[in-house]
Amino acid sequence: MTSALQPALNSLNSVILGKNNQIKLALACLLAKGHLLIEDLPGMGKTTLAEALARTLGLHYQRLQFTSDMLPADIIGVSIFNPAEQQFSFREGPVFTQVLLADEINRTSPKTQSALLEAMEEGQITSDGVTRVLPKPFFVIATQNPSHQMGTFPLPESQLDRFLMRIQLGYPDPRAERELLTGKDRRQMLSVLPALTDAERLSTYQQQINEIHLSDAVLDYLQRLVTHTRQSRDFAHGLSPRGLLALKRATQAWAFIEGRSYAIPEDVQAVLPAVAEHRLRGSIEDQSRMHSLTSQLLNAVDVIE
Repeated sequence: MTSALQPALNSLNSVILGKNNQIKLALACLLAKGHLLIEDLPGMGKTTLAEALARTLGLHYQRLQFTSDMLPADIIGVSIFNPAEQQFSFREGPVFTQVLLADEINRTSPKTQSALLEAMEEGQITSDGVTRVLPKPFFVIATQNPSHQMGTFPLPESQLDRFLMRIQLGYPDPRAERELLTGKDRRQMLSVLPALTDAERLSTYQQQINEIHLSDAVLDYLQRLVTHTRQSRDFAHGLSPRGLLALKRATQAWAFIEGRSYAIPEDVQAVLPAVAEHRLRGSIEDQSRMHSLTSQLLNAVDVIE
């Protein structure tokens, strides 16, 4: 069965070369109503992927470059006194959009980072005691540089947990890199990228994802994976119930992209690293080991008990 999103995948792959798996993960994250964190070195295509996703999905987006001197009001907006009307009026910040590209989010202070929390979790913000609802759908696609780089503020765990997935792009393979050298300019291609869906159709897809069937065997597999993270000495702590629900939603979204009305264990395995690695901590505090630990997790837990 061909996925309804195959044209969108083809379009994204024409701009972001050699990263089909990361593109599918990013699309699955947004379809599952989650927020996406893209972590990698500068110049790897993080911003290009974020903008390409927004354009392809036909959603209004804004890009916000995070800096060390940014204030929460720079994100959510501020009330300004209007002398003509003798009253304050609220000027909306860049968070009032459908897709917010939070570029280099770990360049700003934890206080400003936390200003996104309510927006990401509730789809609304509160300013001057007034709650304002954000446009729907609302997605945050945040990019960050590795924490070992100078001038970065590591995201607190409460903020990390609000992201359904964290992905890394990595260096392109030689074939993709040669096409980058000899092919069209990526920024020019991005500027003419067509919208292949819209907010209404996206909402329909999200409803269909909720109907993706999870058999008892797949549910058992999900629970055994989570239980292993809680019992294994390799992990300082296991996945929370929120993490388990995130894994379930991501599994359903991946199955939908694959063009199926049901999920299989391979769907769980495809999304597990992106969903779990930023939520887990190894018993030895070394995040570089997390990928190998999630690989060990998949090897340690049988698909069928």
